[in-house]
Amino acid sequence: MTIEINRRNALKTFSSCLGSLAFAALATGESIAQDAATNPLAPKETHFKARAKRVVVLFMSGAPSHVDTFDYKPKLNSLNGKTSDASASKLLGSQWKFKQRGKSGLWISDLFPNMGKHADELCLLRGMHCDQPSHAQAKQAAHTGTPQFIRPALGAWSVYGLGTENANLPGFVSLGAGAGANFGSAFLPAAFQATEINTGVRSGGGRRSSAAGGPTVPNINPLLDRKTQRDQLDFMQQLNRAKLERDQHQPQVEGIIQSYELAFRMQATMPEVVDLSQESARTKEQYGIGESDTNTFGTQCLTARRMLEAGVRFVELNRTGWDHHNDLKAGMETQSKQVDKPVAALIADLKQRGMLEDTLIIWAGEFGRTPHGENGDGRGHNNRGYTTIMIGGGVKGGFSYGATDELGYEAVEGKMHTHDWHATILHLLGLDHKRLTYRHAGRDFRLTDVHGNVAKDILA
Repeated sequence: MTIEINRRNALKTFSSCLGSLAFAALATGESIAQDAATNPLAPKETHFKARAKRVVVLFMSGAPSHVDTFDYKPKLNSLNGKTSDASASKLLGSQWKFKQRGKSGLWISDLFPNMGKHADELCLLRGMHCDQPSHAQAKQAAHTGTPQFIRPALGAWSVYGLGTENANLPGFVSLGAGAGANFGSAFLPAAFQATEINTGVRSGGGRRSSAAGGPTVPNINPLLDRKTQRDQLDFMQQLNRAKLERDQHQPQVEGIIQSYELAFRMQATMPEVVDLSQESARTKEQYGIGESDTNTFGTQCLTARRMLEAGVRFVELNRTGWDHHNDLKAGMETQSKQVDKPVAALIADLKQRGMLEDTLIIWAGEFGRTPHGENGDGRGHNNRGYTTIMIGGGVKGGFSYGATDELGYEAVEGKMHTHDWHATILHLLGLDHKRLTYRHAGRDFRLTDVHGNVAKDILA
């Protein structure tokens, strides 16, 4: 499996303008010590004591059906095939059995038997809701707090507020395809945007197994000796700073300067971080690496764990394919099988290493699905009620917070809007969402705009 690193805006310009010199400038193991005065990613004090030090988001793009996974609705099952007052379409009961799992007795579908083994670590947020019933807008809101405008991503805000723990690695990493504006820094300094790492796809579209040696980073090996590379980079940075001095305000140039230096330093650490050959065969087996169904997401989850362990502050894994307007049974079984084992392994691995207590794992989609059927064997979009999951990082384990109505149409208890969700995540990181602001265009902006309440009932 190949990992292709593309530092958005900065490295695209770097590659297209400088050709082979671009990666020559990036290829060295020399580390540059920087403090808060020169490094925007230097560690910062939290507003109050943090419960979580780092975050990994497992984003199920396309919106998984909550009523088939983590929101048990026996009334819906009993009314299968009948018409409800809320819709002219016939209700569709879940095609999978739910069981109470763990000592906590959380109801979890048979689609997730491995995650179900960790029921006592899961905090199910069953009263989630958002404003947008369409994928693009809801995904943007889930990542940036707004469905309409280019705003900094949750990861960018987190790193802006906290800095990072390893100067030789980015603070915010996106693993998997489909990043786009949802992972940018917008008006925040470009240093806080995500480093995008696209995994598992060759130029011809095929996939490469990572079971043996793990991911590789193209263009990371030195092309010239270290001193020559440093001289080249210094010369390019001199030109960049001269342009910045002339133009005064050039965010892209600022991003290029920071990205060149970060990429220069990454050579000391990144190859080792993504080298899965250092992991035991048992660990790889637990993540499902080498198996056809779980190889891709398992490799991403294990790589994420290694990045978190190395000091990356915020990692997101983006898993597409959850938009089931039809073929619900086949689609849900395929998708859940691909992620269930790797996610369970990530939970167990972090716990075994003593990291789960201060690592916040988030499993989420942009919204949920309707209780009524669509196209015979499918479900439509439902933004009025759905489930997300938090694990570790200072939340209660084996706990269910909030609820939808008896059919799963709408959140009715413990309602948690996207703004509340973001406020709670920042709170777990030791950040007050009302105080984490950035002055732009004449006013102070924040992730939650003028909204958001911390869900204190879920705090451990």
